[in-house]
Amino acid sequence: MSRYAALYRNFADRIEAAEWLLPTLARVVFGGVLLVYYLNSGLTKLGDGLWGVLQPAAGAYAQIFPRAFEAVGYDINALGLFHRVVVVAGTLSEFILPVLIVIGLLTRLSALGIIVFITLQSLTDVYGHGQAASLGAWFDRFPDALILDQRALWVFLLLLLVIKGAGPLSLDHAIRRLYG
Repeated sequence: MSRYAALYRNFADRIEAAEWLLPTLARVVFGGVLLVYYLNSGLTKLGDGLWGVLQPAAGAYAQIFPRAFEAVGYDINALGLFHRVVVVAGTLSEFILPVLIVIGLLTRLSALGIIVFITLQSLTDVYGHGQAASLGAWFDRFPDALILDQRALWVFLLLLLVIKGAGPLSLDHAIRRLYG
């Protein structure tokens, strides 16, 4: 039995010593699972023309401020500067932060930014869009709740990047080596 225990321990030690593995895989999984999700979500918010990101579509306001937008009769001009700044910042975040994570640039900060984004997104879904039924519950037999289950896994993946960084196969690592 001790021979098997030694083999297992040797295997476990090798895996633990592979510091590059978790952050690299976390970025690959993020790219495979969430990159296109966020890019497509950002595309739904763009207004017309080249500067569409700075003049978001009505749907952007409906997604981010559903109750406030409804209260003003779906008139973008009736909303204030605060609403416009939040919508533009949110839209830019959906394009910039996921790409930064995938290429491994400013990874910790970008992952933290997306965690904040996910938190606000979830609160908007529950309170703004009235999707309390999608909240779900932990420690039940259903692992498919859109908010608590799914987004908890997203946040866990991103927390790994906040704590571990991007890993050696990243621009963060290359810049750190270059500029010491």
